[in-house]
Amino acid sequence: MFSPMEIAAVVGVAILIFGADKLPKLAKSAGQAKKEFMIGQAEADVAAEKARDEARKAATANVEAAAATTAAPSAAAPAGTTAAEPPHAG
Repeated sequence: MFSPMEIAAVVGVAILIFGADKLPKLAKSAGQAKKEFMIGQAEADVAAEKARDEARKAATANVEAAAATTAAPSAAAPAGTTAAEPPHAG
C-alpha cells in the first residue's frame, strides 16, 4: 500500500505543519470521530433493517388482502357466477 518512506514523509510534514505537541490530540480526535461514525453507521443499519422488515410485512399484508378480495365473489355478479366469469347471454 504505502512504503515506509512515504509514511515517514507524511508524518514529517504533519509534524512541521501542526507541531509535535498537537499530533497526539489530532490522533485522539480522529479516533473519536471514527468511533462515533461507526456507532452511527451501526444505528443506521439497525434502522434500515427495521424499515425493510416493516415494508415486507406491509407488502405481505397487501398481497394477502388482494388475494382475499379477488377470491371472494363480487356482490354485483348474478347468482351462480363469479366476478371473473361474465354472465351468459340468453
